[in-house]
Amino acid sequence: MKLCFSIDALSPSGAKAWRLLEDNSWRECIYAEPLQHGDARITDKFNAEEWLNRRLKKDPDSVLTPQKKAGKFDFLMRGIFSHAVLHRTSGAPIPDKKQLLAALAQLQPGTPWLLYLDVAGHFRALDTDKRSIMSNLDIAVRGEIASSEDYIGSKAAANESMMDNLYRQFLAGWLDHLTSSNMNVFVPDIEKLKAESDYIDAISNWHPEQPAD
Repeated sequence: MKLCFSIDALSPSGAKAWRLLEDNSWRECIYAEPLQHGDARITDKFNAEEWLNRRLKKDPDSVLTPQKKAGKFDFLMRGIFSHAVLHRTSGAPIPDKKQLLAALAQLQPGTPWLLYLDVAGHFRALDTDKRSIMSNLDIAVRGEIASSEDYIGSKAAANESMMDNLYRQFLAGWLDHLTSSNMNVFVPDIEKLKAESDYIDAISNWHPEQPAD
């Protein structure tokens, strides 16, 4: 699996975007476009996380200068902020339903768990009392936080109908993640889902980008 992050910045309206270059300057781009020669390619997720939600100041000559990370209420204000965009230059797997069931079955009710898909397409669980969801580039696709035995643990994993729907939700979210390059994608509502085979076919036919060298 070959992947890296670019750092893309968006204007308040989303009408303009910029990408960080290897020399720490910025070029105008289309948000989440394929990698071009000279783009900064960050392979360490912790370095990429340092760029999440950083405010950027634009001077009269349109030069962007990174500022501090956004505060809790900064997104109530207008400004240019940076985002990490995932780029895959190799194929992506189809998430494994058996792994979903195994991951869910071993969770203990009473803890607020987040079930999610990581960037490798593996099902993981995160204790939200101990780890943050925000600015977490492990999370490609996320479900709802749950602590009840009706939704996590062995009882939930044995509910065949619910697991079929949950798997389709994650397939749909995974396809969205692959096509949009967005992180922390929410699974869609059950009412909006297609057939499982539709998602598997679409994921199988998805092609990674071919970046310019």
